[in-house]
Amino acid sequence: MDDQTPPARAIPTLGEIGLNRFVPYLMNRTMGRYNADLQRALKKRGLTTMKMRTLAILAVVPGLTINELSVYAISEQSTMSRTLESLEAAGLVRREERESDGRVREIYLTAEGRACFGDIWPLVHQGCERMFDGITEAEREAFVQTLQKMLHNVRRNEF
Repeated sequence: MDDQTPPARAIPTLGEIGLNRFVPYLMNRTMGRYNADLQRALKKRGLTTMKMRTLAILAVVPGLTINELSVYAISEQSTMSRTLESLEAAGLVRREERESDGRVREIYLTAEGRACFGDIWPLVHQGCERMFDGITEAEREAFVQTLQKMLHNVRRNEF
């Protein structure tokens, strides 16, 4: 029997690809630097990167459950639970029973939480803009569209 199946192609080694062309490495290194720079500024305000992410997400998508918030914030549920306890103790978030199901708690920013995020947003935005220095608007838009496609490829949730 004549097998017409082409031979399996060997996958390239990381050495052959190179770190400077391996996308997960580049993404992690970029975000690591962004987060480290941001973390120094947040620490002065008594915040962590996770607290900032939580405030940012709730500023845009209020009323999430802890599970949903964990997905958006890229966090383990236990980490998110501790983060929310701290934010709640600081008066920055509140939990409310869901009208349709009293067992479910939805999380919202308080007025203080919204003000806190308003104070740190310029730092967050400035750090993001710095990453795009020397990059055209067309390149930026293409990059954002590519990242959205990549997220869709690896996503496990509907959001």
